[in-house]
Amino acid sequence: MEDILDDTKVRESGVCNPVYTDKGENYENPVSQVEHFVHQTLNGSAEMNFVLRKASNKASDALPLNTHKSLICYRRVNNVRYLNKYFEAINRSLQPGGLYIGCVETYYQLRTRLRDKYPWFISYPYLFLLFIVKRVFPKWSVTRRLFFSITHGKNRVVSLTEVLGRLKSCGFSIQSYRAIDGITWFTVKKCKAPLYEMDPTYGLLVRLKRTGKGGKEIKMLKFRTMHPYAEYLQEYAFQKSGLHNGDKVNDDFRVTFWGRILRKYWIDELPMFYNLIKGDIKLVGVRPLSAHKLGLYDKDLQELRNLHKPGLIPPYYADLP
Repeated sequence: MEDILDDTKVRESGVCNPVYTDKGENYENPVSQVEHFVHQTLNGSAEMNFVLRKASNKASDALPLNTHKSLICYRRVNNVRYLNKYFEAINRSLQPGGLYIGCVETYYQLRTRLRDKYPWFISYPYLFLLFIVKRVFPKWSVTRRLFFSITHGKNRVVSLTEVLGRLKSCGFSIQSYRAIDGITWFTVKKCKAPLYEMDPTYGLLVRLKRTGKGGKEIKMLKFRTMHPYAEYLQEYAFQKSGLHNGDKVNDDFRVTFWGRILRKYWIDELPMFYNLIKGDIKLVGVRPLSAHKLGLYDKDLQELRNLHKPGLIPPYYADLP
């Protein structure tokens, strides 16, 4: 239990201190921006049930079950080896509706930090190398095991979308997030048990769950244009930004830079010819929709769409939502 600090015994002393001490956490008089973020999250409460000393699987596995109203960890999740297992353990430790406050250095924040630190002729090759080693290797089955055996998951490079998507898949709803001094702090609420999903969108090719004829679930094969775990954030992205021209999510933060290029020229949909050959779809027909997107239609229109196979090439039509 040395990796965790129960501060219920010592709430009287001190203010929030990112350096772990035996002092308790009192958020009534926040000083730093991080303290303000925590203060707002807890609605000014001076009470904090639990503080996790270290972001690690060992620390999270030691947490008691269904005990805490709120939990905070000041260590970045970039160093956690099994990130989903870490979030799942925190979920199990929280009471229903409990809050978890954590932080991460995202890929874009890392990129900004390195560009500010080094001249361009060093930073750009360095960033390219980092992208290959720490973004591609962990996701490629050929190199994944070797990568983690060497790095043990330390200083992993992750996007904001991936972290939020992992949290969503682990049973949390996203409350807020804020960039503070090059680190993104997030607050999530336990809303259900983890999904324990074993097949997220992680590699170059992804299988996206879509609704086919008769309401049957089909898996559409596409080149990945979004950050990993983006599919878990579809409803959140819709609520956050709405739809552009009734079709795609407006200014979708989940889409990568190269993904926008693939989408512009329809390159990402070339693998869908496999679904055409397989018989999941036909050549011309309405686009296959996710369960969330289909749910935006009226009931009678949902039933009408489900009477037919979706198509590879959509006709020109007005998308009602």
